[in-house]
Order: sequence, then C-alpha cells, then structure tokens
Amino acid sequence: MGQRVAVVGAGPGGLSCAVLLAASGMDVTVFESQPVVGGRTARIELDSDRGTYAFDRGPTFFLMPYVLEEIFSAAGRDLHDYAELSRLDPMYRLLLGQRGEDPIRLDCTQDIEEMTRRLADIDPIDAANFPRFIADNRTKLTLMEPILRRPIRDLFDLADLETAKVLPHLNPHLSVHGLLNKYFKNPLVQRAVSFQSKYLGMSPHDCPSIFTILPFIEYEYGIWHPKGGCNALMHAMASVLGELGGDIRLESPVQRVTFQGQTATGVLVDGERHRFDHVVINADAPWAIKNLIPSSVRWGSISDDAIDRKKYSCSTAMLYLGLEGGVDLPHHTIYVTDRYEDNLADITDRGRMTDDPSMYVCNPVPVDPSLAPEGDSALYVLLPTPNTKVGEAGGIDWSREAGRTRERMLDQMERVFGISDVRERTRAELMLTPDDWRASNIQFGATFNLAHGLMQMLHRRPQNELNGLRNCWLVGGGTHPGSGLPVIFLSSQTTARLVCERESVPCVVDRRLAPEPAAV
Repeated sequence: MGQRVAVVGAGPGGLSCAVLLAASGMDVTVFESQPVVGGRTARIELDSDRGTYAFDRGPTFFLMPYVLEEIFSAAGRDLHDYAELSRLDPMYRLLLGQRGEDPIRLDCTQDIEEMTRRLADIDPIDAANFPRFIADNRTKLTLMEPILRRPIRDLFDLADLETAKVLPHLNPHLSVHGLLNKYFKNPLVQRAVSFQSKYLGMSPHDCPSIFTILPFIEYEYGIWHPKGGCNALMHAMASVLGELGGDIRLESPVQRVTFQGQTATGVLVDGERHRFDHVVINADAPWAIKNLIPSSVRWGSISDDAIDRKKYSCSTAMLYLGLEGGVDLPHHTIYVTDRYEDNLADITDRGRMTDDPSMYVCNPVPVDPSLAPEGDSALYVLLPTPNTKVGEAGGIDWSREAGRTRERMLDQMERVFGISDVRERTRAELMLTPDDWRASNIQFGATFNLAHGLMQMLHRRPQNELNGLRNCWLVGGGTHPGSGLPVIFLSSQTTARLVCERESVPCVVDRRLAPEPAAV
C-alpha cells in the first residue's frame, strides 16, 4: 500500500524521477502520450532518398553531467555504460553582430586563460575581469546548490544558515545585465556572457542576476554531446527503468488525474481509471494544472486565471534540415544580432518579429556522423520568438508568418552563418512554430516554461507537491528549481525524495554517495 506511482509524461523529469522511485522499491508506471519517450527531449527522424536524418527535438546543450551521473549511480548503474559523451571544444562559436560590419567571431573554450586572451581581442579591460567573474560565480553556485537540491515551499524553508550564506552573493535587485555591468562595460563582452539567458527563454535584462551562474557552469563543467543527441539520455533512462521493473506505456495520453477530496487516487487513460497511490506530473506544468487536474479541487495560485496571469518564457520557430553535403561550422553556433535590445523587446514585450534576429544553429554531424547519411548534415536551427500570448497581442498570425520566418531563417543561414546553397541542398525538412508547440500541450507555446522572474522562483513557483493537494506531485521545468536539463534532474531528485518520505521509504538518492564532478 502507498507505493504504486503513476508518472504522467516520459520527459527528462518524469523518466529520472521514475528511475529513482523504482530503484527505491516502488511500483512505477509511466504514461506517455507520444509513440516515443523524451517529451521536448525526444528524437525527430526525417527520411529522404539519401537516407535518414536525426535531430534532437528540443535541448541540444548538455551541461553538468554529474547531476545525471548521480541518478544513475543511485540506481546502481553507470551513466557511461548507457551513453557515450563527448566534451566539445570549442564549446560554441559566437557571432557577435556589429552595426555596419561583419560579426565578430568568438570561439569559446573552457581554458580560462585562453578565453581571457580571446576576450582581450574585443576589450582588454573587460577581459581582465573575466577570471574574477568566473571565481565569483564559482562561489555563488557552491553556496546555491544546496538550495537547488531541496524543496522550497515557503519562507521558512529559506530561513536557515545555508540561505544566509548565499544572500550576500545574490543581488536580487539586479538583472543578469545589471550585475554584468559590475564586471564588463563593452556590450559585446556582456552579450558573450549573457546570451545563456536564452536557456530560460528570457532576456538578460529581465532574468534575475542569480543566473550569471549559467555561463560559469559552461566554463566550469563543459558542454557535452551525447552520441545520438540529448534524446539518447532519455532512452538510457528508459532502459534503466525497464531493468528496475518499471513500466512505460507509450501512446497512452492521460485524460485527467482522479481525486478523492484533495488526494490524488490515480489517472484516467482512454476512459479507464487506473488507481495509484501517487501521481507525478511531468507534462508541461501550467497546461497540466489546467487540463489534468479538475478545477473543483484547485484553488488560489493554481486556479485557471492564476495560471494564465503568470509570466511565460519566449517560444521558438524551429527548422530541422537534412542537407546534402557538409557544413563548415562547429557543433554550436549562436548569432547575437547587433539589434540585440530591440530583438529582445520584440520577443518579450512587443510581440513582433525582428528583421535581423538572433539565431542558433546546431551542426552535430562532425562530432556524431550517426545523425545523417554519409557526407551529409543534419542542422537544427532555432529562432527565439514571442510566445503565443505575447505574439497574438502583437498581431502575429503564424498561419501567415511561418513562411516569412522560414525564408528569414534560410537567408540568415547563408548571409550570417556562411552556409552556402541551403535551399538547393535541402533534402529533408520540418518546421515547428509557436502554434505547433502550443498544439503539443505547452501553455502559450512557451517552450522554456514559466519565466524565471523573482516572483516565479523558489516558493513562488508551482510546488513539487501541488499546493492544497495531496499525493499529486510535479517534476520538471515548471516546478522548483526551474528549467534546463541539469536543473530538471535536480527537481526529479527532490520530488522522488518527497514521495519516498511520504511513504517512509528510504530514497536511493540518499542511500548512495554521489560521484564527484569530473575534473576539468
């Protein structure tokens, strides 16, 4: 009794939480609406007369592998027996736009001395402050990580010695951009160490200064490519879950969570009730709260109106392109437009498309030839856009805008990224717009979930156990500590601990020593 768990969604949070609960001795069943595991971290395959091109649907940056190593270790497994990881150098190439001139090309490396020299080519004074920026954020992350690893349900959970130690390093009154002004004055250098706010779907002008840890994490722990893409990590966790006796039911969309009073009692799938003692939700949190949990059992901060009023991340327009022939780009290339502030305002406030937008291209085949037919390329192209809430207020209609945006993206690939004859070489193609993300049960098509402003972090974010409900849990980017694969894996550890604690079952995360982070 008390140990049958339903997990709604086989995304990174659902799978990792399911592994931990199964390894702790619970009977776990995962219900996934799609025919494949992964959620936003699933695999896309496009066939052509030349063969098959494969892509990550969503995340392509894999950071802090030691967090996932902890989960595998807790389950008695070694991540590296299930996935092959390659460290990238350069981590990525930045193309920093300049008005009236060609972009500055900056290849970013984990070697701090070498990176300082490369920044000095842009601004020697700012470059001299780069090692201090790294050191300060090393201290900040060290002090913050215990907070990221535990539930924050109210102010009392913050009132302890660990929080007191980190407070002097937080600067909650500053944005990422505001804090960077204390280290760097050159706008190009600032952009080189603040574009990472895009991982949260936010502008560095709005993103809280706590998130200057994001570039530090890259320089400290590196950026990694799992062979086959980040989706390969989802299949690795699915394999471990099967070995532990867990069950994954694909093409089994949950219609709603069932309740007795305020206590979750199971899920409804294809009109059939399945009884469980706990329900862990890994679907998009705002969508799931509105659509899977009856309004009659919800109140306050999780009512429909309250959910709709929250602030959301941006969305994305995506092109997945199978190209004949090679592409001379590193694994990750990010273009930062010289109209940076305008582009950010268009995305977050004005709800319109920018003529010369920032854009990202992933070219993984030189590192991982398995993703395309021999000699060809599988390009993942991402353009940040307004989410549908902001976009519709600004007059964007994606039934008309999709074609224009596709042409803009292809033009930019040739003009800015230097990829020749893109249209002529394309042999397979898929485009996703914010409308497509919304249609896949993502609230407002906000691909990076709820925004991470101060009023939507820590205890103000939807709780690991949903407010006012019992045995109904959240895992993933919609709950504490937030979005991004490493942080989602931390949320799975927290949710698994809480479920085990409720049933007085020792959680494997606490029974095993976590491995030390790999030395750089």
